[in-house]
Amino acid sequence: MTLMSIPVAVALVAAAVLFVAIVVALVLGMATGRVRIAGFRGHSSADEGDDLPDETATLLSMMPGVSIVVDANDEVVRSSPDAYRLGVVADDAIVDQTVLDAVHEARRSGGKRLFDLTTTTPQRYVAEANRAEHVESRTSSRPNWLKVTVGRIDDRFVIVLVNDVSDAIRFAQVRDAFIINVSEQLLGPTEALGKLADELEKGELDAQQIARDARQVRSSCDKLNHMVSDLLLLIRAQEPITPSSANRLPLLDQVRETVERLRPQADRFGVGLTVSGDADLVVNDEGGQIDSAVTKLIENAIGYSPEGGVVGVSVTRSKGGDSAVIRVIDHGAGIDKKAQSRIFERFYRGADQNARTADGVGLGLAIAKHVALTHHGDITVWSAPGQGSTFSLTLPLAQ
Repeated sequence: MTLMSIPVAVALVAAAVLFVAIVVALVLGMATGRVRIAGFRGHSSADEGDDLPDETATLLSMMPGVSIVVDANDEVVRSSPDAYRLGVVADDAIVDQTVLDAVHEARRSGGKRLFDLTTTTPQRYVAEANRAEHVESRTSSRPNWLKVTVGRIDDRFVIVLVNDVSDAIRFAQVRDAFIINVSEQLLGPTEALGKLADELEKGELDAQQIARDARQVRSSCDKLNHMVSDLLLLIRAQEPITPSSANRLPLLDQVRETVERLRPQADRFGVGLTVSGDADLVVNDEGGQIDSAVTKLIENAIGYSPEGGVVGVSVTRSKGGDSAVIRVIDHGAGIDKKAQSRIFERFYRGADQNARTADGVGLGLAIAKHVALTHHGDITVWSAPGQGSTFSLTLPLAQ
């Protein structure tokens, strides 16, 4: 008997190894429910996971909103992508215990369950959403307000329908905050004026009392003027920018002008201001939007800096070379991680207010955010309690 040639033997060995590898892969795939052989129907729900009735699968594909289908082993066999973003599903499983309990109850006794649920968005989806909106902040999560319906499809499958009402609730919160802030600011001047009118009407003119009432009227009017001014800036910050040769702006010159305008305010509180950067960077701007954003960032830094502190403002080119970055750095109180998730919201005010910031209405950072959005740029924040804050406004260079 002749011996096989070496090449033929090697080929046979390679074919045998490949065959064994394929068999192992199929066995592992069937065991984990990732591979199914046509015509084979096992008893485990993993094998039956995708065997939804055609009419049910068609209906699910047409339904708006978020839908999740769970099999008898609590494995998610169908899911809308947003179910992961909303923090309901992870790794093909329901991760919220409230939803999972409702699934078990529906599977056991039928009927449907309706309830409200608040979840948090996982960090990776927060980062993706921030990049999509060109706005980033150092946050770990964001709340989602959901209305959930859970019902049984048949003996094997339970469906979870999720209606994300977060935008409506956030809008309602902003609306309520707006109404409260405006009402408070309007009540201040009217109450002060009424008090002053009472004193004058009595005819018992106490010069000191009248002077105190007049100062209160002036202070209340100043707060009201501040709020109206910020609202107008917020509206202006959302006007679109069309790049042209007519609206090219030397950025460092603008930042220096803003810093000099705010220097008396910084001096009044014993805070130093420094400015440095690249004078060759040019951006597009209209209506003084960039001046408004930088003003609000510097005012914010001055307000939270200690007496004797220094606020540094710099203008540099981004690492990619296609954008300019304005950084406003302070060494003040800093912002805790929980508050960082809300600082760019309209009318949001943190709990750590001081005498310098007490008159604010919570629109400054919202204005800066909208300027970033309008210019197709970014705004980011780094901060830690007791270590100060760094706000970075990134703007594309002029076209």
